Amino acid sequence: MAPRPRKRVSRPKPRATSRGRGGGDEDPFFESEPKRRRGGGRDEDIESEDSDLEGVAAAAADPEDGFKMLVKHRQPVTAVVLSKDSDKGFSASKDGVIVHWDVETGKSEKYLWPSENVLVSHHAKPPLSAKRSKQVLALAVSADGRYLASGGLDRHIHLWDVRSREHIQAFSGHRGAISCLSFGPDSSELFSGSFDRKIMQWNAEDRTYMNCLFGHQNEVLTMDALSKDRLLTVARDRTMHLWKIPEESQLLFRAPATASLECCCFIDDKEFLTGSDDGSVELWSIMRKKPTHIIRNAHPVFRNNLNSLENNVEENGIHKPESVSSAQSWVSAVAARRGSDLAASGAANGSVRLWAIEPDSKGIRPLFSLRLDGFVNSLAIPKSGRFIVAGVGQEPRLGRWGRVRSAQNGVVIHPIRLKEESEDLTL
Repeated sequence: MAPRPRKRVSRPKPRATSRGRGGGDEDPFFESEPKRRRGGGRDEDIESEDSDLEGVAAAAADPEDGFKMLVKHRQPVTAVVLSKDSDKGFSASKDGVIVHWDVETGKSEKYLWPSENVLVSHHAKPPLSAKRSKQVLALAVSADGRYLASGGLDRHIHLWDVRSREHIQAFSGHRGAISCLSFGPDSSELFSGSFDRKIMQWNAEDRTYMNCLFGHQNEVLTMDALSKDRLLTVARDRTMHLWKIPEESQLLFRAPATASLECCCFIDDKEFLTGSDDGSVELWSIMRKKPTHIIRNAHPVFRNNLNSLENNVEENGIHKPESVSSAQSWVSAVAARRGSDLAASGAANGSVRLWAIEPDSKGIRPLFSLRLDGFVNSLAIPKSGRFIVAGVGQEPRLGRWGRVRSAQNGVVIHPIRLKEESEDLTL
């Protein structure tokens, strides 16, 4: 049974505010922080260094182009991450290939795995089988752009030097596959999640183990770090945990009755987004233990998509989302432009959907649907909010329970144009 959250002082229901970070009374779980406002807010005294980008979704123009292939992979892409300055990106695939690429030009370079002797000298434990598995399931890049972390089926976190693309350290400690990784946005502290149900904390600069967090009762699937103190995780136990690391405290959120949470991301320090295996996208607040808003069948399966997935049985009718339990409508990735109203979700129904997070915690509003064949295993939106990248493959990230033969394995990019820019182009 999952541990119960610590007792918290009851308080009246918070009043809606101008989409502030939490709106209403401050939750004692968090320390006070400077507030920011999103587009639509009217409080002129609240300032933000990114105030011109807080209303990205409201200013987004109708997309005119489709996704463009940026980097090709031979096997399905399992992870995509962007550097803090959004100039560089990194991707990994099921065959163990890790690629470093330029966002503007698409020029790419591969990371070369060292020999087994070198890995052992870098503190990697001997493989369980005759050959070490190189399959990568997760990537993370440090805020200063110096370190890249990778993890996968060999149960190790591998640390790479981004400048030289050389392997420098292997962290051992997990007893299961490494399923997710995340660096703190402003630190060298690294978090890892595994199928062994543990979450571990490391220091990339000192190359040391720091802490282990317990709470999940099944395989940890995805995570997102807001800072070195706050971490969001989801697992196959149908729960989401919000951790405050120094106090070793946590908040427990349970998935709706029909769903199992698959992916998560922070929107800001008070709200976060999840995707579920029943096709739902959920918006959460730290003020409630249940979702504040749910988009059901966010990635419905239509007739023209049904034949693209093997072993999928077509039902009567053009649109039958309530009967679709295949991985095709499974929300496998979510992403948000941190601190703004723009979010995205991906599945295998043939599209990536962009969403607007409504002000005053009113919910989620659909923006656009971007055509993309294949399993969307990873999404990333840069700080600028001017484009979205997706890691796509013929198979899902953590298994082979579906296959879309028409898909191309690789990293694709789609621009997000603002209305003012589109109007300038037409003049």
